[in-house]
Amino acid sequence: MNLELVTVAVPVPLYRNFDYLVPENLHGRLQPGMRLRLPFGRRQLVGVVLEPPREGTGSTGDYKSVAELLDDAPLLPRELLGLARWAADYYRHPVGEVLSAMLPGPLRRGQPATEPEGDQRLGLSAAGHEALARLPARSHAQRALLERLAAGPQPRGALKTDAALKKALAEGWIELLTPDPTAWSLAETPPALSAEQTAALEALRQAQGFDVTLLQGVTGSGKTELYLRRIADVLEQGQQALVLAPEIGLTPQLAERMRQRFGDGVAAFHSGMGEAARAQSWLRARSGAARVVVGTRSAVFLPFARLGLIVVDEEHDTSYKQQDGFRYSARDVAVLRAQRLGIPLVLGSATPALETLHNARAGRYRHVELRQRVTEVAPPRVQALDVRREPLQHGLSPRLLDTVQQHLDAGGQVLLFINRRGYAPMLMCHDCGWSGACTFCDARLTLHRGRRRLICHHCGTQQPAPSACPSCGQKSLQPVGEGTERIEDALRNRFPMHRCERFDSDRLAKKGELESLLAGIHSGDIRLLVGTQILAKGHDFPGLSLVGIVSADQALYGADFRAIERMGQLVTQVAGRAGRSGGAGEVLLQTHEPQHLALTTLIAGGYPALAEMLLKEREAVGLPPYSHLALLRAESLDAALPLRFLAAARALLAPHAAEVMLSDPVPALMERRGGYSRAQLLLQSNSRAALQKTLAAGVTRLDGLPEARKVRWSIDVDPADLF
Repeated sequence: MNLELVTVAVPVPLYRNFDYLVPENLHGRLQPGMRLRLPFGRRQLVGVVLEPPREGTGSTGDYKSVAELLDDAPLLPRELLGLARWAADYYRHPVGEVLSAMLPGPLRRGQPATEPEGDQRLGLSAAGHEALARLPARSHAQRALLERLAAGPQPRGALKTDAALKKALAEGWIELLTPDPTAWSLAETPPALSAEQTAALEALRQAQGFDVTLLQGVTGSGKTELYLRRIADVLEQGQQALVLAPEIGLTPQLAERMRQRFGDGVAAFHSGMGEAARAQSWLRARSGAARVVVGTRSAVFLPFARLGLIVVDEEHDTSYKQQDGFRYSARDVAVLRAQRLGIPLVLGSATPALETLHNARAGRYRHVELRQRVTEVAPPRVQALDVRREPLQHGLSPRLLDTVQQHLDAGGQVLLFINRRGYAPMLMCHDCGWSGACTFCDARLTLHRGRRRLICHHCGTQQPAPSACPSCGQKSLQPVGEGTERIEDALRNRFPMHRCERFDSDRLAKKGELESLLAGIHSGDIRLLVGTQILAKGHDFPGLSLVGIVSADQALYGADFRAIERMGQLVTQVAGRAGRSGGAGEVLLQTHEPQHLALTTLIAGGYPALAEMLLKEREAVGLPPYSHLALLRAESLDAALPLRFLAAARALLAPHAAEVMLSDPVPALMERRGGYSRAQLLLQSNSRAALQKTLAAGVTRLDGLPEARKVRWSIDVDPADLF
């Protein structure tokens, strides 16, 4: 018996697709990219058609039938279907879950893909003009509506939904107008470019078709203005632009900057938005109504009607790598998408990732540099403060505090940076040595004194901070180390006449809090800033004259091989906040290791010198970017099972690993986290193709191992860290 079957990607964690029977009423209607409601076990799921229906054999009882067609036309274009399949293959993740991740929540659950009314424009049709001429004078509401539209098209949202509008639509007196993609204009006059910016813009404009350009510019050199100029170029051609930002906190201000230049055709897309708002931005990008979209990493999968340019700002940032579930790199996916579409891609950063620098040096990317600030202010003076044998007060040396006083007296603003929230990373009993340990992780509980809580920053467990030692009963508990809360308290006590505010994820939990505090900085009301990496990038603080880094030592001996690279990026980004519009700024790095080679190299030659040193080290030992990694992780409540599963996985992969080095399974750097014992197996190869061949041969078979049913396992291709 001949049947019509359709192959569907279903959002389940299985490395396969499923064939469904097409009912007769849907014959000839299904196309790739459409959504279907499907029976799956005892559930109803929403899947995506992958291939055109085909003839099959067998009986109708051999297959489950499609329950409902949800779209009249393909919701996902073929370009995105191809991108999803590539991403599923490369990152070794089920394609059904990849496609599900591409859809906003309402569309993922099967809601209609209705074009946002705010983007619809209504105009008077020929029939409407005739109706207006013959309408009786007593039809006041109807005449007023038609006369308004006769004067010019109106946004759908600007018209009141009443009986007059409904009648006009039903009679065909009003028609929906197709937006003109080229109908845009600059909302502001662009500033004059410096000579260096002009040369850089000309270099960027040389891009023809697919082209990746690394735009490396010191902080304050005007990279954003070059993004705006290139976006204007593609808008002139009737195309759209995608701008990626690494974090939610940077997206609103970047989107607002785009709106100032390009008007209302700018949309945002990030997880801080409500589901309905995200769906509206998704649909606006798809229809072409959103000419520019600014978003975080998931925006790399948005559908576009006419995508002509992708910009990845702060391309080095590890936030572009998804750390759970579908573990993709938005930066790398953006490169692949630009290649498939044949469009230019700009990777911008003051501190490019070593992988990006390596690609530029190998000729795969073009390299455009901006070495000077647009204000012609000298770069900040960076120096190390040797705090050995110094009497530290809450982690702050007398010389740092004296310098803070000098800058405040001169009318400047001061930022103290410490990448650790809370009051202190540990609470310890001075009498017996007790310290608060997490019940579920190999970690100490962080003291949050403002909330009187001990909190684990790894699994989130928390408990009240004790007033006496739980072990010996003595009231000799002391905070050990410093966090943002402690530095904030110390500054408020030392400089009570100046407003001090803390910038970390605890302080900025409420919606609109960051914008409110940023306004206080720009007005000069806030003079002292204490913050984590939230303040390290993307912000322009004209009055900031001093940056103090409380401890530059935290990353010097990190277990991850990328720790020093990230330290150099973070220090450079934080230092770049100082002296951006006034006199030259000052940056002080407190350290117990003033002669450490990485620090001395960074201070003497800046990030380029540090990157050069680290690239040579990586090449000597065969680490990325001179090799390629994948990390197989496993975890279980039973401490023995993860290592047992990984040993079996290693045996399964070994016959297919001719050019791939398989490490022995080892416990993770933090072995116990959230109550689970964790282990990992590292795969390393000088050939990306060889690594992918090994993964392709083995990953889909890992679920067949007896041990796989007793652990949670995942594969991470190109891991951002080995934690």
